Amino acid sequence: MAVKWTGGHSSAILCLNVNKEGLVASGTERGQLTIWNEEGIQLGQIQLPRADDVTCVVFSPASPSRLYISHGEIISILDVRSLKEPVECFHLNEEEINCLSVNETDSVLAAADDSGTIKIVDLENKKVSQSLKRHSNICSSVAFRPQRPQSLVSCGLDMKIMLWTLQKARPLWTMTLQESEAEEAEQQSAGQFFNPPLAHSLSIAACGNVFSCGAEDGKIRIFRVTGVKFEQELAFKGHTLGVSQVLFLPEAYWLLTGGNDGKVLLWDVSNEVGKQLKNPVKSIHRRKARPASVKREVVATNEHAQVLPKLSIEHGEKVNWISYAEFKGFKRVLVADQSSCISVYPLTES
Repeated sequence: MAVKWTGGHSSAILCLNVNKEGLVASGTERGQLTIWNEEGIQLGQIQLPRADDVTCVVFSPASPSRLYISHGEIISILDVRSLKEPVECFHLNEEEINCLSVNETDSVLAAADDSGTIKIVDLENKKVSQSLKRHSNICSSVAFRPQRPQSLVSCGLDMKIMLWTLQKARPLWTMTLQESEAEEAEQQSAGQFFNPPLAHSLSIAACGNVFSCGAEDGKIRIFRVTGVKFEQELAFKGHTLGVSQVLFLPEAYWLLTGGNDGKVLLWDVSNEVGKQLKNPVKSIHRRKARPASVKREVVATNEHAQVLPKLSIEHGEKVNWISYAEFKGFKRVLVADQSSCISVYPLTES
Protein backbone atom coordinates (compact mmCIF):
# COMPACT_ATOMS: atom_id res chain seq x y z
CA MET A 1 0.00 0.00 0.00
CA ALA A 2 2.83 2.38 0.86
CA VAL A 3 5.43 3.72 -1.54
CA LYS A 4 8.87 3.73 0.08
CA TRP A 5 11.35 6.53 -0.50
CA THR A 6 14.75 4.97 0.09
CA GLY A 7 18.42 5.77 -0.31
CA GLY A 8 18.34 9.24 1.20
CA HIS A 9 19.44 8.33 4.69
CA SER A 10 21.44 5.83 6.68
CA SER A 11 19.80 6.53 10.07
CA ALA A 12 16.29 6.69 11.53
CA ILE A 13 14.23 9.62 10.21
CA LEU A 14 13.02 11.82 13.07
CA CYS A 15 11.16 14.65 11.32
CA LEU A 16 9.48 15.73 8.08
CA ASN A 17 8.05 18.87 6.49
CA VAL A 18 6.56 19.79 3.10
CA ASN A 19 6.63 23.24 1.49
CA LYS A 20 4.07 24.89 -0.78
CA GLU A 21 5.87 23.68 -3.87
CA GLY A 22 5.79 20.03 -2.85
CA LEU A 23 9.40 19.74 -1.72
CA VAL A 24 9.93 17.44 1.25
CA ALA A 25 12.62 17.84 3.92
CA SER A 26 13.62 14.96 6.17
CA GLY A 27 16.02 14.99 9.12
CA THR A 28 17.61 12.03 10.88
CA GLU A 29 19.66 10.87 13.77
CA ARG A 30 23.32 11.89 13.53
CA GLY A 31 22.72 15.05 11.54
CA GLN A 32 21.60 14.11 8.03
CA LEU A 33 19.14 16.26 6.09
CA THR A 34 17.71 15.42 2.66
CA ILE A 35 15.46 17.31 0.22
CA TRP A 36 13.10 15.26 -1.99
CA ASN A 37 10.73 16.09 -4.84
CA GLU A 38 7.17 14.76 -4.95
CA GLU A 39 8.29 11.65 -6.80
CA GLY A 40 10.70 10.65 -4.04
CA ILE A 41 13.83 11.68 -5.94
CA GLN A 42 16.62 13.22 -3.87
CA LEU A 43 17.43 16.79 -4.84
CA GLY A 44 20.09 17.49 -2.25
CA GLN A 45 21.62 16.36 1.03
CA ILE A 46 23.77 17.83 3.78
CA GLN A 47 25.63 16.33 6.73
CA LEU A 48 25.54 18.79 9.61
CA PRO A 49 28.58 19.41 11.81
CA ARG A 50 28.72 17.71 15.23
CA ALA A 51 26.31 15.06 13.89
CA ASP A 52 23.58 16.03 16.36
CA ASP A 53 20.12 14.55 15.72
CA VAL A 54 17.91 16.68 13.46
CA THR A 55 14.83 16.96 15.66
CA CYS A 56 12.63 19.34 13.62
CA VAL A 57 12.46 20.82 10.10
CA VAL A 58 10.14 23.69 9.15
CA PHE A 59 9.85 25.46 5.81
CA SER A 60 9.34 29.22 5.85
CA PRO A 61 5.69 30.15 5.19
CA ALA A 62 6.85 33.18 3.19
CA SER A 63 9.82 31.78 1.26
CA PRO A 64 9.51 28.12 0.15
CA SER A 65 13.28 27.77 -0.31
CA ARG A 66 14.12 28.77 3.28
CA LEU A 67 14.27 25.92 5.78
CA TYR A 68 14.65 26.12 9.56
CA ILE A 69 16.12 23.08 11.28
CA SER A 70 17.00 22.20 14.86
CA HIS A 71 19.93 19.95 15.69
CA GLY A 72 21.11 19.68 19.27
CA GLU A 73 20.87 23.16 20.82
CA ILE A 74 21.38 24.83 17.43
CA ILE A 75 18.94 26.36 14.94
CA SER A 76 20.23 26.50 11.36
CA ILE A 77 18.71 28.24 8.36
CA LEU A 78 19.25 26.55 5.00
CA ASP A 79 18.55 27.51 1.41
CA VAL A 80 17.28 24.29 -0.17
CA ARG A 81 18.48 25.47 -3.59
CA SER A 82 22.05 25.16 -2.32
CA LEU A 83 22.71 22.80 0.59
CA LYS A 84 26.46 23.32 0.79
CA GLU A 85 26.31 24.89 4.26
CA PRO A 86 23.81 26.70 6.52
CA VAL A 87 23.07 30.31 5.63
CA GLU A 88 22.91 31.16 9.35
CA CYS A 89 23.21 29.37 12.68
CA PHE A 90 21.87 30.34 16.10
CA HIS A 91 22.99 28.77 19.37
CA LEU A 92 20.33 30.22 21.63
CA ASN A 93 18.90 27.28 23.60
CA GLU A 94 20.77 25.73 26.51
CA GLU A 95 19.42 22.20 25.96
CA GLU A 96 18.35 20.05 23.01
CA ILE A 97 15.56 21.56 20.92
CA ASN A 98 12.52 19.35 20.33
CA CYS A 99 10.26 21.50 18.18
CA LEU A 100 10.31 24.65 16.03
CA SER A 101 7.43 26.81 14.86
CA VAL A 102 7.45 29.90 12.65
CA ASN A 103 4.59 32.39 12.59
CA GLU A 104 2.73 33.16 9.36
CA THR A 105 4.57 36.42 8.75
CA ASP A 106 7.95 34.63 9.01
CA SER A 107 9.04 37.25 11.54
CA VAL A 108 9.27 35.16 14.71
CA LEU A 109 10.45 31.63 15.46
CA ALA A 110 9.75 29.59 18.61
CA ALA A 111 12.13 26.84 19.77
CA ALA A 112 11.04 24.47 22.56
CA ASP A 113 13.73 22.51 24.40
CA ASP A 114 14.44 19.83 27.02
CA SER A 115 14.65 22.37 29.85
CA GLY A 116 11.00 23.32 29.28
CA THR A 117 12.00 26.72 27.89
CA ILE A 118 10.64 28.25 24.69
CA LYS A 119 13.03 30.71 23.07
CA ILE A 120 11.32 33.34 20.93
CA VAL A 121 13.65 34.48 18.15
CA ASP A 122 13.23 37.77 16.31
CA LEU A 123 14.22 36.66 12.81
CA GLU A 124 14.76 40.18 11.50
CA ASN A 125 17.14 41.21 14.27
CA LYS A 126 18.49 37.65 14.70
CA LYS A 127 18.27 37.58 18.47
CA VAL A 128 16.17 36.16 21.31
CA SER A 129 13.34 38.51 22.15
CA GLN A 130 11.83 36.39 24.95
CA SER A 131 12.43 33.25 26.99
CA LEU A 132 9.19 31.63 28.07
CA LYS A 133 9.88 29.49 31.15
CA ARG A 134 6.84 27.84 32.65
CA HIS A 135 7.06 24.14 31.76
CA SER A 136 8.63 22.13 34.60
CA ASN A 137 9.72 19.29 32.29
CA ILE A 138 10.61 18.80 28.62
CA CYS A 139 8.63 21.08 26.29
CA SER A 140 7.79 18.64 23.50
CA SER A 141 5.78 20.79 21.09
CA VAL A 142 5.06 24.43 20.26
CA ALA A 143 2.88 25.92 17.53
CA PHE A 144 1.92 29.43 16.42
CA ARG A 145 -1.79 29.95 15.81
CA PRO A 146 -2.85 30.58 12.20
CA GLN A 147 -4.12 34.13 11.60
CA ARG A 148 -2.66 35.19 14.98
CA PRO A 149 1.10 35.70 14.56
CA GLN A 150 1.55 36.86 18.17
CA SER A 151 -0.16 33.85 19.76
CA LEU A 152 1.13 30.32 20.33
CA VAL A 153 0.38 27.08 22.19
CA SER A 154 2.83 24.71 23.87
CA CYS A 155 2.74 21.34 25.63
CA GLY A 156 5.18 19.18 27.54
CA LEU A 157 6.01 16.11 29.57
CA ASP A 158 4.81 17.99 32.66
CA MET A 159 1.33 17.16 31.28
CA LYS A 160 0.59 20.86 30.79
CA ILE A 161 -0.77 22.80 27.81
CA MET A 162 -0.21 26.55 27.73
CA LEU A 163 -1.60 29.44 25.68
CA TRP A 164 0.81 32.33 25.17
CA THR A 165 0.90 35.78 23.65
CA LEU A 166 4.18 37.46 22.74
CA GLN A 167 3.05 40.55 24.65
CA LYS A 168 3.58 38.69 27.95
CA ALA A 169 6.29 36.45 29.39
CA ARG A 170 3.78 34.27 31.25
CA PRO A 171 1.02 32.09 29.80
CA LEU A 172 -2.47 33.47 29.43
CA TRP A 173 -3.97 30.10 30.32
CA THR A 174 -2.66 26.75 31.52
CA MET A 175 -4.34 23.36 31.72
CA THR A 176 -2.90 20.27 33.38
CA LEU A 177 -4.12 17.10 31.68
CA GLN A 178 -3.60 15.08 34.84
CA GLU A 179 -6.29 17.11 36.58
CA SER A 180 -8.82 16.35 33.83
CA GLU A 181 -8.06 12.64 34.35
CA ALA A 182 -8.37 12.70 38.15
CA GLU A 183 -11.91 11.34 38.44
CA GLU A 184 -11.21 8.56 35.96
CA ALA A 185 -8.07 7.58 37.87
CA GLU A 186 -9.97 7.41 41.16
CA GLN A 187 -12.45 4.98 39.64
CA GLN A 188 -9.75 2.51 38.68
CA SER A 189 -8.88 -0.34 41.00
CA ALA A 190 -5.98 0.26 43.35
CA GLY A 191 -3.64 -2.17 41.59
CA GLN A 192 -4.37 -1.02 38.03
CA PHE A 193 -1.63 0.87 36.19
CA PHE A 194 -2.51 4.42 35.21
CA ASN A 195 -0.66 5.78 32.21
CA PRO A 196 -0.02 9.52 32.74
CA PRO A 197 -1.06 11.87 29.90
CA LEU A 198 2.39 13.21 29.02
CA ALA A 199 1.74 15.64 26.16
CA HIS A 200 3.77 14.84 23.03
CA SER A 201 2.38 16.76 20.06
CA LEU A 202 0.20 19.75 19.10
CA SER A 203 -1.53 20.82 15.90
CA ILE A 204 -3.74 23.85 15.31
CA ALA A 205 -6.56 23.91 12.76
CA ALA A 206 -6.60 26.52 10.00
CA CYS A 207 -9.22 28.59 11.87
CA GLY A 208 -6.68 29.20 14.65
CA ASN A 209 -9.20 28.55 17.43
CA VAL A 210 -9.23 24.75 17.54
CA PHE A 211 -6.21 22.64 18.38
CA SER A 212 -5.41 19.02 19.14
CA CYS A 213 -3.01 17.36 21.56
CA GLY A 214 -1.68 13.79 21.48
CA ALA A 215 -0.58 12.22 24.75
CA GLU A 216 1.10 9.15 26.21
CA ASP A 217 -2.20 7.69 27.46
CA GLY A 218 -3.30 7.06 23.85
CA LYS A 219 -5.96 9.77 23.92
CA ILE A 220 -6.56 12.55 21.42
CA ARG A 221 -7.90 15.76 22.89
CA ILE A 222 -9.52 18.67 21.06
CA PHE A 223 -9.51 22.15 22.58
CA ARG A 224 -11.10 25.46 21.66
CA VAL A 225 -9.56 28.88 22.33
CA THR A 226 -11.98 31.63 23.37
CA GLY A 227 -10.27 34.92 24.10
CA VAL A 228 -7.47 34.43 26.63
CA LYS A 229 -8.38 30.86 27.63
CA PHE A 230 -9.11 27.47 26.13
CA GLU A 231 -11.40 24.59 27.05
CA GLN A 232 -11.44 20.91 26.22
CA GLU A 233 -14.19 20.17 23.72
CA LEU A 234 -13.56 16.51 23.05
CA ALA A 235 -11.39 13.58 24.14
CA PHE A 236 -11.37 10.08 22.72
CA LYS A 237 -9.17 7.00 22.75
CA GLY A 238 -7.29 6.88 19.49
CA HIS A 239 -4.31 4.57 20.01
CA THR A 240 -3.41 1.65 22.25
CA LEU A 241 -0.08 3.30 23.05
CA GLY A 242 1.13 6.90 23.19
CA VAL A 243 0.06 9.37 20.48
CA SER A 244 3.34 10.68 19.10
CA GLN A 245 1.92 12.91 16.35
CA VAL A 246 -1.22 14.93 15.59
CA LEU A 247 -1.72 16.96 12.42
CA PHE A 248 -4.75 18.97 11.27
CA LEU A 249 -5.24 18.92 7.51
CA PRO A 250 -6.19 22.01 5.46
CA GLU A 251 -9.73 20.61 5.25
CA ALA A 252 -11.93 21.78 8.11
CA TYR A 253 -11.28 19.64 11.19
CA TRP A 254 -9.79 16.56 9.56
CA LEU A 255 -7.04 15.23 11.80
CA LEU A 256 -4.20 12.77 11.24
CA THR A 257 -2.67 10.98 14.22
CA GLY A 258 0.31 8.65 14.54
CA GLY A 259 1.11 6.43 17.49
CA ASN A 260 3.67 4.24 19.16
CA ASP A 261 1.30 1.36 18.33
CA GLY A 262 2.35 1.63 14.67
CA LYS A 263 -0.98 3.03 13.46
CA VAL A 264 -1.77 6.16 11.45
CA LEU A 265 -5.40 7.24 11.72
CA LEU A 266 -7.55 9.85 9.98
CA TRP A 267 -10.38 11.46 11.97
CA ASP A 268 -13.20 13.82 11.06
CA VAL A 269 -14.09 15.87 14.16
CA SER A 270 -16.08 18.51 12.29
CA ASN A 271 -19.40 17.26 13.72
CA GLU A 272 -18.10 17.73 17.24
CA VAL A 273 -16.38 21.12 16.85
CA GLY A 274 -17.96 22.61 13.72
CA LYS A 275 -21.40 23.19 15.21
CA GLN A 276 -20.18 25.57 17.90
CA LEU A 277 -17.85 27.40 15.52
CA LYS A 278 -20.80 28.41 13.34
CA ASN A 279 -21.83 30.81 16.09
CA PRO A 280 -18.88 31.32 18.43
CA VAL A 281 -20.37 34.36 20.19
CA LYS A 282 -23.52 32.45 21.05
CA SER A 283 -21.41 29.54 22.22
CA ILE A 284 -19.38 31.74 24.57
CA HIS A 285 -22.49 33.26 26.14
CA ARG A 286 -24.06 29.82 26.52
CA ARG A 287 -21.00 28.54 28.37
CA LYS A 288 -20.94 31.55 30.68
CA ALA A 289 -24.59 31.09 31.59
CA ARG A 290 -24.29 27.35 32.20
CA PRO A 291 -24.17 26.23 35.85
CA ALA A 292 -20.95 24.57 36.95
CA SER A 293 -22.65 21.22 37.55
CA VAL A 294 -24.04 21.14 34.02
CA LYS A 295 -20.68 22.07 32.56
CA ARG A 296 -18.96 19.16 34.30
CA GLU A 297 -21.58 16.78 32.93
CA VAL A 298 -21.01 17.98 29.35
CA VAL A 299 -17.23 17.59 29.67
CA ALA A 300 -17.68 14.07 31.02
CA THR A 301 -19.84 13.19 28.02
CA ASN A 302 -17.26 14.53 25.59
CA GLU A 303 -14.53 12.67 27.44
CA HIS A 304 -16.10 9.37 26.37
CA ALA A 305 -17.23 10.43 22.91
CA GLN A 306 -17.42 7.62 20.38
CA VAL A 307 -15.38 8.97 17.51
CA LEU A 308 -14.35 6.44 14.88
CA PRO A 309 -11.47 6.87 12.41
CA LYS A 310 -12.29 7.47 8.76
CA LEU A 311 -9.11 5.70 7.72
CA SER A 312 -6.79 3.31 9.56
CA ILE A 313 -3.30 2.61 8.28
CA GLU A 314 -1.46 -0.31 9.86
CA HIS A 315 2.01 1.10 9.45
CA GLY A 316 3.51 -1.45 11.81
CA GLU A 317 6.36 0.66 13.22
CA LYS A 318 6.48 3.31 15.91
CA VAL A 319 5.67 6.64 14.26
CA ASN A 320 8.27 9.40 14.68
CA TRP A 321 6.62 12.00 12.44
CA ILE A 322 3.74 12.46 10.00
CA SER A 323 3.30 15.07 7.29
CA TYR A 324 0.70 15.82 4.63
CA ALA A 325 1.03 16.79 0.99
CA GLU A 326 -0.86 16.99 -2.28
CA PHE A 327 1.25 15.56 -5.09
CA LYS A 328 -0.22 16.16 -8.55
CA GLY A 329 -3.68 16.58 -7.05
CA PHE A 330 -3.53 13.40 -4.95
CA LYS A 331 -3.56 13.57 -1.15
CA ARG A 332 -0.73 11.77 0.60
CA VAL A 333 0.42 11.17 4.15
CA LEU A 334 4.17 10.82 4.72
CA VAL A 335 5.34 8.72 7.66
CA ALA A 336 8.77 8.57 9.31
CA ASP A 337 9.63 5.77 11.74
CA GLN A 338 12.72 4.08 13.16
CA SER A 339 13.87 3.10 9.67
CA SER A 340 15.85 5.16 7.15
CA CYS A 341 13.03 5.41 4.58
CA ILE A 342 9.88 7.52 4.19
CA SER A 343 6.55 5.72 3.72
CA VAL A 344 4.02 7.51 1.50
CA TYR A 345 0.37 6.42 1.73
CA PRO A 346 -2.65 7.52 -0.34
CA LEU A 347 -5.08 9.43 1.82
CA THR A 348 -8.56 8.27 0.84
CA GLU A 349 -11.51 8.00 3.18
CA SER A 350 -12.61 4.42 3.78
